[in-house]
Amino acid sequence: MNTKMQNAAELHKPSPPGAAFRWKQARRGALNIVLTLYAFVTLYPLFWLFISAFKSNPEFYERPFGVPREWHWNNFTDAWTVAKMGVSFTNSLIVTFAALILTLVIGAMAAFVLSRFKFRLRAAVMGIFLLGMLIPIHSTLVPLFILMKKIGMLDTYWALIMPYTAFELSLAIFVTMAYMTSIPKEIEEASLIDGTGYWGFFMRMMLPLSLPALATVGILAFLRFWNDFAFALVFISKPALQTLPLSLSMFATGYMTDYRLTFAALSLAVIPTIAVYLIFQEQVMKGMVAGSVKG
Repeated sequence: MNTKMQNAAELHKPSPPGAAFRWKQARRGALNIVLTLYAFVTLYPLFWLFISAFKSNPEFYERPFGVPREWHWNNFTDAWTVAKMGVSFTNSLIVTFAALILTLVIGAMAAFVLSRFKFRLRAAVMGIFLLGMLIPIHSTLVPLFILMKKIGMLDTYWALIMPYTAFELSLAIFVTMAYMTSIPKEIEEASLIDGTGYWGFFMRMMLPLSLPALATVGILAFLRFWNDFAFALVFISKPALQTLPLSLSMFATGYMTDYRLTFAALSLAVIPTIAVYLIFQEQVMKGMVAGSVKG
């Protein structure tokens, strides 16, 4: 009887994991190690920027990669005052959000038309927008400068808002159009049967459903507008209209660079971009695969 019970226990004893299971576990562990190293390499420059913002200039030259011996909090107030960052922050906010709203509104409406309607010149219109993605942005600085000088648009907010919107529209339209194309046609038919027109369908259904794609476009556009230096340098010369990247350039001259103020100002400038990404990161991840799954 005891022998039978021992045999039954051995039959029900879980078998040791096989080679395939061990290989899967080893591969997962190696992947986690690689991802951890990648995250460290990616985040370390940001960490280095923030710790460098608390150093004095002599300590930065002596120990560029070390933790500060003394934390100089006054670096941030000095940078804010010297560069007049309050004015430049305001100008960057005005230009960035105005261009962002125009990009999202015009891009969403154009994407809706191209994704839901069939008309004769549809391919030609899409080709024109695609051509906009192939033009090098900085090659247009000289002709844009001449055009804006003739129409009196230099040294205004619109000198930055209009080019920002124009060059970001192509990407906005194609990303949003890919997402809108994946939305089932049955939703549109049901809305039209219920008496909702195309404008109501666009406002009540398509825009809420397309939030992941719009969030992706918004994040990419925000980063480009907020960090732009070339357009602001060429089109803006009045100190009262300078954006944040222009104000940061004043800490470096042809003879020396004030690193303590430079890093402090950069730390203040990068905070809005980090905050925006953290707030919308879930929508961005969904928008990155926009249009990859139908139905």
